Amino acid sequence: MVYELRTYSAMPGRLPDLNRRFADITMGFFKKHHIQVVGFLDQRAGRRLGPAHLLLAYDSLADREKKWGGFFADQDRLAKFAETEKNGPLVRRLTAQILKPTAYSPMQ
Repeated sequence: MVYELRTYSAMPGRLPDLNRRFADITMGFFKKHHIQVVGFLDQRAGRRLGPAHLLLAYDSLADREKKWGGFFADQDRLAKFAETEKNGPLVRRLTAQILKPTAYSPMQ
């Protein structure tokens, strides 16, 4: 297994909208494209909210590429995401890290 840690920094004031899109739209498209969500994590310590963190799991890097290819090309998803951005973009910055568990990690 390989894991992907994606960190989404929302545009100022748009974190609630981004979280709503994840809950109401993105999760359905992840399911449609067989993208395995390990968890969504919010920053709870400190003075400010955010960013939002998302941990995904794949069988391999090739598996990841195939699934994201379908997700990004999905015309229905594109239309629904565009609708959520009528008042401007939700995401200011996105970073993604590909991670592989160590031999001693309980997460394999």
